[in-house]
Amino acid sequence: MKSVARLLLVAALAGAFLTASAQEQRKGRGGMMDPEQRIERLEQAVGTLSTEQKTKIKEVYAQSAEKMRNLPEDQRREKMMEMMQEAGRQVRAVLTADQQKKYDEMMAQMRQGGGERRKQN
Repeated sequence: MKSVARLLLVAALAGAFLTASAQEQRKGRGGMMDPEQRIERLEQAVGTLSTEQKTKIKEVYAQSAEKMRNLPEDQRREKMMEMMQEAGRQVRAVLTADQQKKYDEMMAQMRQGGGERRKQN
């Protein structure tokens, strides 16, 4: 009985570790940021967003994620860039003219391979 309890304890600890590890990976390289993190990053680039802008942008991100999830696995890679560009156009449309200029600068920098992640590493 004690060995079963120990086995369950070890399994529970391993599960907790793997869950924490997976969550940490999503925050770092290669993982998708959640909408809150994406909006935070966007605000760092373009300045403060209004509550209305945040709401609209969250909706864009949610719809984009839903479309991606609904795609068959074999089509995701080829459609991803197209979907990201469409979401980017929708986000840009919500921004003010000044924010759009900063957004365009951020996107140009990312295309050149010099986004925030590169600066931090």
